[in-house]
Amino acid sequence: MKIPPQEYGWWYADAISDDGKHGFSIIAMIGSVFSPYYAWSGRHAPENHIGFNVGLYGKAGKRWTLTERGSSSLNQSRHSLQMGPSRLDWDRECLSVQVEEWANPIPRKVKGTIKIWPSAIVDAPFQLDDQGKHYWQPFGAVSRVEVDFGKPRMSWSGHGYMDCNWGAEPLEKGFTYWDWSRAHTGNGARILYDAFTRGGTNRQLSLAIDKAGTVTETSVPNRTKLANAPIWRVRRNTLADKNSAVKTLSMLEDTPFYTRSQIQSSIDGERLISIHESLDLDRFSKNWVRCLLPFRMPRVK
Repeated sequence: MKIPPQEYGWWYADAISDDGKHGFSIIAMIGSVFSPYYAWSGRHAPENHIGFNVGLYGKAGKRWTLTERGSSSLNQSRHSLQMGPSRLDWDRECLSVQVEEWANPIPRKVKGTIKIWPSAIVDAPFQLDDQGKHYWQPFGAVSRVEVDFGKPRMSWSGHGYMDCNWGAEPLEKGFTYWDWSRAHTGNGARILYDAFTRGGTNRQLSLAIDKAGTVTETSVPNRTKLANAPIWRVRRNTLADKNSAVKTLSMLEDTPFYTRSQIQSSIDGERLISIHESLDLDRFSKNWVRCLLPFRMPRVK
């Protein structure tokens, strides 16, 4: 799964257990988009700024890890991607993710295996900006997952999602802000994008993807304001049916420029639980924010 040689590229996956009590998110990045080290270097060598982010949520406890490494820790081929001690392997049916990282800021071992079976591969990249410099592809929008971790100890199965993003310029140069969400439905997945480009364009996507991988663009729901994040006060919106009740079920991540949460809303009359993200790139561009990041994103050789 060789990421195109761009300014940045990342693979992303998330999942929620069948009982709704556990979840994870993982991001493997080449040209780590949120890395202060990459920005300070002048962004000349994306392969020298790789990051492997893991978020675990649930009864076994919350873990969060993001360690940046250099090019000597990167090994990639058509069907595998290794970043330090963690790796991804694709056998054309299942993606196996071997996680071996250290959580921070409290150092605790995070070690386990995640297996992801997409019901179909979605071969449909979407342009996110006006200039053709930023792309997104929900290639595993409907997936099944099995999770088996020894540290922390947990084992569960559920429904999952995979996508990838890539771009030819810094993310904050192309966008000021975006909201994104994905929901598992009985027939597949619903995915919503509400992005604001640096040039002032509002780029919105509303997609229904079924288990066969068929992508249908649907009418864009109404923009609805969510409560700001409780700690860092990042603004949050989502797209939902007009006048429908929208509820934040849990805040998974609350950072100076980014939030991840579980929300409940109605989309085309169906009541759904979504993984939701808000990203404030104006806030991210502030020097005081970038100076905070090394505390959560250590760099090792």
